[in-house]
Amino acid sequence: MQAFEPVIGLEIHAQLLTATKIFCGCSTTFGAPPNTHVCPVCLGFPGALPVLNRRAVDFAIRAALALDCRVHRTSIFARKNYFYPDLPKGYQISQYEQPLATAGRIELPVDGSMCRVGIVRVHLEEDAGKSLHEGFADSDRKTYVDFNRSGVPLIEIVTEPDLRSAASAADFFSRLRAMLVGIGVNDGNMEEGSLRCDANVSVRPAGTMRLGVKTEVKNLNSFRHLQRALDYEIERQINLLREGGRVRQETRLWAAGALRTHAMRRKEEAHDYRYFPEPDLPPLQVDAAWIEEVRRSLPELPEARRRRFVAQYGLPEYDATLLTQSIALADYYEATATASGNPKSASNWIMGELLRKVKELGVEIDQVRIAPDALARLIQLVDAGTITGPTAKGVFEKMYETGRSADDIVGAEGLGRIGDEAELTRIIRETLERHPGPAAQYRSGKAATFGFLVGQVMRATGGKGDPKLVNELLRRILSET
Repeated sequence: MQAFEPVIGLEIHAQLLTATKIFCGCSTTFGAPPNTHVCPVCLGFPGALPVLNRRAVDFAIRAALALDCRVHRTSIFARKNYFYPDLPKGYQISQYEQPLATAGRIELPVDGSMCRVGIVRVHLEEDAGKSLHEGFADSDRKTYVDFNRSGVPLIEIVTEPDLRSAASAADFFSRLRAMLVGIGVNDGNMEEGSLRCDANVSVRPAGTMRLGVKTEVKNLNSFRHLQRALDYEIERQINLLREGGRVRQETRLWAAGALRTHAMRRKEEAHDYRYFPEPDLPPLQVDAAWIEEVRRSLPELPEARRRRFVAQYGLPEYDATLLTQSIALADYYEATATASGNPKSASNWIMGELLRKVKELGVEIDQVRIAPDALARLIQLVDAGTITGPTAKGVFEKMYETGRSADDIVGAEGLGRIGDEAELTRIIRETLERHPGPAAQYRSGKAATFGFLVGQVMRATGGKGDPKLVNELLRRILSET
């Protein structure tokens, strides 16, 4: 059977974190009553002239530099003409032939190696309004329109078709979101529509270079929806080709409830939008000093930080890659590593217990209830021999639940490590009396039972026994005739 390879490129629309819209002074605050954050400019009234928001340009340059793009000294705004009820002017002010930035890249780990995803362009544009199809008594007959979002500043990030699976596309989108949030240009709130993704996907016979006919899946606002929509669309196209059919170039929508895509309209080409330069806005001029000023304000980016974590903290590549998947996570790790004095233990705790808790509760790293210095103190208690590793895991859970410090919990509950030889000898002998069979098997040469007996002793100590001393004493007692 013919094998096929998917080819995927993404178009990400990210709302910039400005207080006002891109061409007027209206607020960008989400959730206001419909049609209250509007004015003649964002409603497209005749004679109302747009004025470019410098803060939006700062943020767009910031994102472009973070994506390793070339920021052009001159870019031009254009009118993108199409007619939707939620587009008050009948056109959208965007950039086309001369965008703000081009030729970037971002790298991400895929199947154990680094995958380079090219960035075609980053350009500025305004958002449209929002059509409301539900929530009104006559929603079955009418569509209402809220123009509060009209004119909100966006950047569109267009990738090369470098992604080869739905899972890697979702991972890329996740990492891009973390980067945009980390550099402070987007809030990452996909439920409110401030970050959205369109996916272009085609399939081709494996081993060939010629691209197939692509479809576009519009307005995907979660990583899960992106992955599921692409999985469905890839399978749909492959089945269609195997049956002798042809893929149509069209725009499709993802129906999350039905777990399928469906056709929305024929895919537009650039000429369908009748682009021409926006006559009310001069070319955007960005000089070298402006670019350098923005560059200096950027935090250390994930790839550079990954390399530094390997060199400075001696972390394995796997640890460094995971810990730099977001700026917030890397900040948390570095603070913990510095405060604890044990970079590898900090990595183990964060990748293990902390990220398990983050996933379990569905929170972001900056929402966890244990501060880096609190986790660092727990690590220090283990390193000092005050508590054992198993005990520390229980302390971690209590710290998260109560907000108490590790010292407080250990002191109040008597969780300190048992290092008294006489006490441990007593516990070991009692354990061997309860498990004479495994003890006899060990003495007869079955060494594998030793681990079982260690586990039983540690259980009897409540996980507080000094592991090294437990092993030494247990071997000594078992060797007695």
